[in-house]
This record gives sequence, C-alpha cells and structure tokens, in this order.
Amino acid sequence: MAKQGTLLIVDDNQNILTSLRYLLEEHFAQVLTLSSPTTLPTLIRQEPVDLILLDMNFSSGINNGNEGLYWLREIKRMKPQIQVVLFTAYADINLAVTGLKDGASDFVVKPWENGRLVQTLLEAYRKGNGKDKKKQLAPQMPDEGAMYWGESEAVKPLRMLVDKVSATDANILITGENGTGKDMLAREIHRLSNRRNGPMVTADMGAITESLFESELFGHVKGSFTDAHADRIGRFEAANGGTLFLDEIANLPYHLQAKLLTAIQKRSFVRVGSNRPQSTDIRLICATNRDLDEMVRKGEFREDLLFRINTIHLHIPALRERKEDILPLAGLFLKRYAAKYGRNLQGFDEEARKLLLSCPWYGNIRELQHVIEKAAILSDGDEVKTDALQLAPAHHPEPDRKAQTEEDMQTLDEMERSLIIKAIGKCSGNLSQAAAQLGVTRQTLYNKMKRYGI
Repeated sequence: MAKQGTLLIVDDNQNILTSLRYLLEEHFAQVLTLSSPTTLPTLIRQEPVDLILLDMNFSSGINNGNEGLYWLREIKRMKPQIQVVLFTAYADINLAVTGLKDGASDFVVKPWENGRLVQTLLEAYRKGNGKDKKKQLAPQMPDEGAMYWGESEAVKPLRMLVDKVSATDANILITGENGTGKDMLAREIHRLSNRRNGPMVTADMGAITESLFESELFGHVKGSFTDAHADRIGRFEAANGGTLFLDEIANLPYHLQAKLLTAIQKRSFVRVGSNRPQSTDIRLICATNRDLDEMVRKGEFREDLLFRINTIHLHIPALRERKEDILPLAGLFLKRYAAKYGRNLQGFDEEARKLLLSCPWYGNIRELQHVIEKAAILSDGDEVKTDALQLAPAHHPEPDRKAQTEEDMQTLDEMERSLIIKAIGKCSGNLSQAAAQLGVTRQTLYNKMKRYGI
C-alpha cells in the first residue's frame, strides 16, 4: 500500500518521538514531530497536516490529561478536519469519553502495541479522508455552527430583525440566558453580513484577566513586559475587515470599560508598549446574560459604553419560552451524535418525549444538547428511553412532595449542579457574584457550568 498523508506526533518525550518516527514513516508519506504543543497552532496553519497523535500531558508532575484536552479543542477549533488520536499513559475511561466527545477519533494507551497503534492511526486517517465506508453511509450531521430558528412564535420577531440588520454595520448587543445560543446568533449575523468573507474573532470578557486585557484586545510589541518575547496582534487587529464578537461583556471591570469605549469610538487602538495608533475596520457584536440597564443604574457599567454597543438590541428567548422547538432541537442533536458515536438511533420513545417537554431547561439549548449527547452514548436499540436521558431529579415534573427517604438522595454531581443553578438564579445571572457566593473562582464556575451543561 502506498504511503499517504501527513502525520504530526506531539509528545514531550524525545525517545518516544524518535521511536514513533521510525515506526510510522513506513506507513505515512510525511511524519512531523513536536516536543511541545506551544507551536502547534503555527505548524498546522503552515503544514497540510491530516492526522495528529497528541500526548495528553506536557507539564512535569501533571497527569490529569487537561492539557491534551485543551490542545484537542484548539485543534478542532482551528482545523476541524484534522483527525486527532489521543496518546496517554493513564487508561482513564472518563478521559477517553471526554476526548471522544470533544472530537478525538480514538484513544491509545501507553505503553502501546505497535500493530494496534498503526491500525488506529490508519483508520483515523481513512476516516478523515472519506475512505471509511461506515462514514460514507452515515447520515449527514447537522452543522454544529448553524443557527436553528425553529417554528416558535417567540423567535419569529427575532429572526425578522436579524434578517433586517445583518447587512448593516450597526453595533449589536445580544442578550439572553446562559445556553440560549448567543454566540451562535453572532456567527449567524456574521454569515449574513457583507463581511462574511472576513474574519470573525471572539473574545470572552469573562475569561481574560485584567492584567492581560490590553494585550489580548490591542496586542503588544516585543519587550513591552516580561513575557513579551515577540510582537503580537490583538483581537481588534485580527478582526480587521470582519466581525469582533465580545462575549460576556458585562464581566468587563468598570475601570477597563473606558479603554474599550475609546477603541470602539475611534475605531483605533494602540498596542501595549507602542505609541502609534492603528486603525481597524470592524463590525462589533457584544453579548451578555445580564441586565445592563440595571448595571448602569447601580454604577457597574458605563452608560456611554452601553449606548455605543447597543445600536441594535437582540434578545434570545429562553428554551422554556419556545417549547415547540424542544423536540425538533432534540431530534437534530440526536441525529448529530448518533452519527458521531455510531449509534442506530431513530428517535425518542413516548415517555422520553414527555419528559423532554416537561423539563424547565434552566441551561437552555446548551443543556439540552449536553443531555442528548450523553443519551446517544448510553442508549441501546433504536430509541432513546427516559433512563438514558439521566436528567437530575430537579428536571422531572414536580411530584407531590413526600418526606424524603434515602432513595430520594441526589448524587454529589446532581447536588453540585442544583447548587450552582440556585446560586446563579439568586444572583440574577451575575456569574461573578455567584462564584463568590459559592466560594470558587469565576473560571472554576465557568468550567463547572460547561461540565453540567448549565
């Protein structure tokens, strides 16, 4: 069989890289190696990589696999067509499932068996190049980035407004509860706009630390601070000619809001360490789950900044306000994940449908997607049943309250999830306040919300 494709091996052990290069050069046209993933984004932009064998741990003393999962997600974000096989010395089934859910093709455990490793990599390569017959026969998955509008009356006014304003360059503010799809709507607006051929750049204001705010948004020049080893462009510059999406805008500290306002007003910025203004041509979209008018009244958000970002206000209704769309959305997610995990699932049984419709879905579409993905993995046969949905007791229709018995006890995960939901509700969606009330950092709260589909 003729050698085909480019394989990239990422592992911090030089002996492993050398051994694998000798082994796999017999099977692939080109084998590249990296001892650190830090230059991985640059390499996959420059080289036509088809397949990556990715180690899960790179930092000394750390073996939880989180680094590998982070780089897996980065690869899939940048180049979703690249197949990734995870490589780890720790045979953890939960880690394997997480990696598969995040887009990995397969999972190989060290120490490896040569024949099994080669077979796994070749199967992943064939899958990525359309040579897998099962893949060819699989039903077409819905596009994960596509906006699902549905038929609900609650959404129709929003859709009409989006159609009207997308072609303009007006600044847009998207509001809605967590999980309603604000980022997806932002991508849809960009797709419908005259800037569709330009870049869409996203910045999560809740995830950028205060100390790195200016560097992340405006860039920096080499030597401007301790770790500035090279010039770096910021989000405003990267989005030139396209759309800049600022998610969780309400989480931007008050004292930094003036700097953002100046850049928006002037459509120019100054890199950290420079004194030369640079202009940028962007279309600005912001999103939040909080009431910015109320924040202005409390002195937590600048009124002049709100005026600038809020030329057009789009509000996405909660999923419980568009019940007609719950089952169609669940069907789309089921089709996607049945194809992804090789399940022959055709739909939901009657009891499962009733349960899906009766749930309040506090986490909205994101929570529904998480539940259906899990159900697709756990289901047998051709229909999803209620037990596969694994909905927490709080999501079932309210029963007549009886004295709790030992059988009513929740798992620790269910208790933690319920506690997070209560804290967010009590704080009116203010994640910073909810994190403080729960005694965790804001980033930890984000991670737990993603884990539980909130």
